[in-house]
Amino acid sequence: QVQLVESGGGLVQAGGSLRLSCVASGSISSIGTMGWYRQAPGKQRQLVALITSGASTEYADSVKGRFTISRNNAANMVALQMNSLKPEDTAVYYCQADITRTRQVGVFGYWGRGTQVTVSS
Repeated sequence: QVQLVESGGGLVQAGGSLRLSCVASGSISSIGTMGWYRQAPGKQRQLVALITSGASTEYADSVKGRFTISRNNAANMVALQMNSLKPEDTAVYYCQADITRTRQVGVFGYWGRGTQVTVSS
């Protein structure tokens, strides 16, 4: 069994900062790309940022220059540092990881339960 546990969500004023963390646990052989997605009410889930196993990163245009994704492979952890937050950043943020389990062939995409981020104006 594999699960992703998120932390760091909450309410913050516009212009403030927040750091989200996500830790994968269970019978894990390896973790490939990890990412953060968000979904605002009435909108589809969108990619916010991703980071490959080699630490290459990609960001949505809306967060470039404000958000930073990082990972700690030894800790099976991915983090999202969010600075200069705007009300439009308000959404449920989801952690995602491509994981190969021990004694398993192939990769499966796992998702966290989501954590609410609310930016007040």
